[in-house]
Order: sequence, then structure tokens, then C-alpha cells
Amino acid sequence: MKRLWIYCLAGIGMTACNTGNAKKELTPGTWQASLHRPDGADIVFNFLVKDTAGKKVLYVLNATDKLLVDDVKVSGDSVFIKMPFFDSDFKARFADGGSLEGQWTRHLADKDVSVPFTAKPNTAERFPKGAAPAQQVTGRWVTTFVDKDNKTSNAIGEFKQMGDLVHGTFLTTTGDYRFLDGSMDGDTLRLSTFDGSHAYLFKAVVKKDSIVNGRFFAGIGDHVENWSAVKNDTAKLPDERTIATMKPGQSKLDFAFPDMNGKKVSINDDRFKNKVVVITLMGSWCPNCMDETGFLSEWYKKNKDRGVEVIGLSYERTPDFEKSQKALSGFLTRFDVQYPVLITGVTPADPEKGEKTLPQLTGIKGFPTTIFIDKKGNVKEVHTGFSGPGTGEHYEQFKADFERLISQLLES
Repeated sequence: MKRLWIYCLAGIGMTACNTGNAKKELTPGTWQASLHRPDGADIVFNFLVKDTAGKKVLYVLNATDKLLVDDVKVSGDSVFIKMPFFDSDFKARFADGGSLEGQWTRHLADKDVSVPFTAKPNTAERFPKGAAPAQQVTGRWVTTFVDKDNKTSNAIGEFKQMGDLVHGTFLTTTGDYRFLDGSMDGDTLRLSTFDGSHAYLFKAVVKKDSIVNGRFFAGIGDHVENWSAVKNDTAKLPDERTIATMKPGQSKLDFAFPDMNGKKVSINDDRFKNKVVVITLMGSWCPNCMDETGFLSEWYKKNKDRGVEVIGLSYERTPDFEKSQKALSGFLTRFDVQYPVLITGVTPADPEKGEKTLPQLTGIKGFPTTIFIDKKGNVKEVHTGFSGPGTGEHYEQFKADFERLISQLLES
């Protein structure tokens, strides 16, 4: 039975539902959307609307990434768009000129948070075209972020400039910022991204070998950090294999958690004996985990007959099994995950998550973390973080290194 989605939304300038109005449509083509933060730092992104098999779908566009959103419903003046990951959605109405006005809402474990949202049709630009570029930002930049408490964190920015357009990302020890998209306006760099979880805006002034006066706006509240960078094309992050390791004297893992159907699965089960096993520590809330799951799912389907198994250990934002199960369900369906994903019942914010789930490790330092086990059940490597497709050559290098390690473990 089809469900009729009608939203009469109050408090965001929405008019009452009027089913007598002429039917309105999402115009096919590229839209420019904005999330309107309270501090005025709008997070801008683009999406492409298409008609597919008699229904509307859209693709959220960030640099070379196209994120399919196929849960789109239009009823009268109202539009409902549910993001495929991270439990967030848009509720809006048609306004003048066929534009949209409404709210984007994230459904967190303990509350919902929202921000005003608008979108204009037939607008392919991300940021308004400004002055001709006065600087070239292509390259590798050692970056320092400073939060409001004066705490610092480090990253490596990698950018590629084509005319006034800029694509890139920031690499960190626990993953990357995925696909950043923007432009140069004179000497001013602007980058943004949106994927249903990440909602970021970066602004800064580019000089010859430095980036100064940077501001990083994250999310829909008031989170702001200062940032600066120095060009260094030889900069490297710490070795991902050294961030989390097995404790001295430990060589094997020992765990058992329920799968999506509530059935206990253990690393000691017969299914995993005499096989190479890849374990990914992940969560449905984690964009880098989304990228790794997309890779692992396809890789597993092609390689499982080689004597390799994959296990996902999920750390959801709630210890409640049924809520975690619900959060994971759409995530796993979208990637057609055919390996077991187990629900640990421990949240990523729990400072004792490592001791509670994998006490043989020195700790869980980031998500995803990937553990490689040989055919004798011994842990051979632990990799913290994931360089996803937004990192370009680093992603290609990851895939080559992954295949090389698996082949070595199968041959040993």
C-alpha cells in the first residue's frame, strides 16, 4: 500500500496544506542549496534532480562525487527528501520561482537538530563567480586547526585548482574530509561539502606558500575553528599501522556479538577458521565508514571464494540493540553488504569502548579501524582511518596495498 506524504509544517514560514493547488514539481537540472547557520555562515552545496522511471531522484554533488538520494516525495506544495545515510532529512515547500524553503533535520540518538534550508533551481554554480584567481592553491598543505578552547589538531590539505574551481580534501590520521568543492575568488579560497553528515564550509586567504585567516564552520550550530596551512609537497601523516596496535603478548582477538538478526557470531566460529579475516570497526553515522563499506562490500562479493571473510563490528550512537539495528538497516541495504555486521552495543563516544569490545587492542583511536587476521587467527596489522575516494591517488594506493596484503596473507 502506498503511503501519502503530506507535510503541513509550522514555524518555518510554511503555508497550510492546500490540496486544491496546482501540482508543483522539482525542476530537473542542477540546484544550489544552502543550510543557513545561525551565525550567517551558510553551507552551500549542489544537487542534481532527475526523472527516473517515473519518479524523482536527486544526486548530491561534491566535486566528483554523486550521492544518490532516491527517497524523494512531492505532495502539493510540500517536498520530503530523506537522505540515504546518517538519519537526516529535508522537509520543504515550493516558494516563488519554484525554489524550496524548509528545514534540514538530523535525528541524533537523543534529540533532533534542525537548520533552515533553501534551494534555487537552474543554478549550477556553488559560490558566486568572483574576481579572477590571484593565487594557485594546487598542492599539499600542512594544516593546523585551532578550536575555541585553543586546542589544536593537524591535517594535510590536498587541493587541485582548475581555473577558479578547486577540489580537494583534508587528510587526517583517522580518515579524510571526503569531497570538498569550491573556488578561488581573487586570493580567497572557499570550499564546502554536504553528504547528510558532513556539513562543512572553509574560508581562507591564500598566499604563495601559506594559507592564513582560515575559518572552518562545521555543522548547523555554532562550531567554528580557525585554520592555517603551510605548503609542503613532501608532508606525510603518521603510519596508520602504528596508531592502534595489539597489546604486548596478545596476538588473537576474542569476541562474540549479535548480528542484525540477533544471532551471536564469534570470531572463533568455524566459518572463520583457516581463513584470512578482515574486521572493520565502523558505524552508520560515520562518512568514512560509508566509503570503506562501499569498497569492502564490492570487494567481498568478488573475492569471498578466495578464502577470505569480512566482519563488521558496529559502534552505533546508542547501546539499544533495536535502535542500532534500525540505524544500520538502510546503510547495509544501500551497499548490499553480504558479510556479517555485528552490533557491539557500545557507543563510539564511550571512552572504554576498546576495553569493552576488543581488550586485546591498545585502544580504538578512530573509525573506521581495519584489522587483518591471518589463517592461523593471528592479527597481522591494524589500520586506523581510511583514505576514501575523495583522496584521489591515496585511495588508489590504499586499494593496491589492501590487495597486496590480502594476497600475502593467503599465501602464508
